[in-house]
Amino acid sequence: MRQFVLKTRSRCNLACTYCYVYEMADQGWRDQPVAMAPATTARAAQRIAEHAAAHDLTRVDLVLHGGEPLLTAPAALAAPVEAVRAALAATTPRTRITATVQTNGTLITRGRLAALAAAGIRVGVSLDGGLPAHNTRRVDHAGHPGFGAAARGLRLLARHPESYAGVLCVIDLDHDPVETYESLLAFAPPTVGLLLPLANWSAPPPPGPGPGGTPYADWLLAVFERWWHDGARRTRIRLFEEIIALLLGLPATTETLGLAPAATAVIETDGSIEQADSLKSAYEGAAATGMALDTHSFDQLLDHPGFAARQLGRDALAAGCRACELVEVCGGGHYPHRYRAGEGFRQPSVYCADLQVLIRHIATAVQHAAAGSRRRATAAHPPAAAS
Repeated sequence: MRQFVLKTRSRCNLACTYCYVYEMADQGWRDQPVAMAPATTARAAQRIAEHAAAHDLTRVDLVLHGGEPLLTAPAALAAPVEAVRAALAATTPRTRITATVQTNGTLITRGRLAALAAAGIRVGVSLDGGLPAHNTRRVDHAGHPGFGAAARGLRLLARHPESYAGVLCVIDLDHDPVETYESLLAFAPPTVGLLLPLANWSAPPPPGPGPGGTPYADWLLAVFERWWHDGARRTRIRLFEEIIALLLGLPATTETLGLAPAATAVIETDGSIEQADSLKSAYEGAAATGMALDTHSFDQLLDHPGFAARQLGRDALAAGCRACELVEVCGGGHYPHRYRAGEGFRQPSVYCADLQVLIRHIATAVQHAAAGSRRRATAAHPPAAAS
């Protein structure tokens, strides 16, 4: 395990209509404590340090998540990170920690930013575009839009680039892709994560405007062309950079693409240990393991059947995926996107056709760029004439 997601809060001040935690198949949040208790935080820190020492990890990534983690008072925001940092220092001092908090942005204040910055915690914000019209699904519990508060928070965060991790944006086919991308640039994000909606074969994604086709690839490729041919790289787009890296044979840093084993553990507010919480979109209990910090180590999580299935790489995929020439890049797609009720996760991604079009297009762009670089290098340094 290399990434640990601490669900410091199980409730949220927004009620986004597409949220996988509250609006999809798994409703386990209802039974969770509202906040993670200090004793649970301390136990999590001990378990993380234990695991880091056992495996001689040089780095662990910590993510404060929810719910909405910024519902915590500013003075207590950094407590989980400081607890892990202290536990690592006592058991494996060579292990360094990177820490981020993922928030809806509506509760960002100068005080909270100062507390997070002092603890070296960077801030990622979820926002579905830089205009109010892009965020109509991101509303509070009374149905009021959350965009205004989120935009204020993002403008404040943009003044502190050392604390700014980036923006996550769920793709909405109803919104113009280039407008969505360029409107996000107004908040100066260092990275943009473009996310396919959490969907599967039993709960398909929202359809495109016409029958068939690859609407999600079309949306993403409109952004890619704008980003790829921009005169200056104004932000990084994680999905595109991951595909390029995998095409070049570099290791993936995400579980949504490629064949690298899963390496993320989620700790709920009650101290239960779960798999990636995106699995909650599949069915009730999909992320559950029956394990808890008081009784189980993270090594035991690695042996859990559901987790082990995500360590098998190519062998865990459907036959068609194993035979596909794009398998090293696609990796079968994001695990939750493969689910079909009654058949499990051994299916291609519900976005398979979109991923194929997207990857092939980016591969062609990379090939053309490489060929152009070779031509320019040859023109600048022509080979010497034979004697």
